[in-house]
Amino acid sequence: MEQSYYVYIMTNPRHTALYTGVTRDLRGRAWQHRNRQGSGFTARYGCTGLVYYEVFRDSYNAITREKQIKTGSRAKKVELIERMNPEWRGLYEEL
Repeated sequence: MEQSYYVYIMTNPRHTALYTGVTRDLRGRAWQHRNRQGSGFTARYGCTGLVYYEVFRDSYNAITREKQIKTGSRAKKVELIERMNPEWRGLYEEL
């Protein structure tokens, strides 16, 4: 069975905070963030909305991409989100 890896971005309701992460279980991890059981950052800043994700076949490429996004500017993250999700709608329900 082939395993997928996901790089994702969560945001708060006002879109002032962005959190980038990597996981093998996007639905489960997004649920944790939505219920403030995720990282300390997402709980502290209320990042409960999944607004962006990418799918990878191997962990190395997913982790490399996560690091690339994390070290990028906020403007680059916003550009990524708006290319995939121009309205910043919550994607959790679509998973």
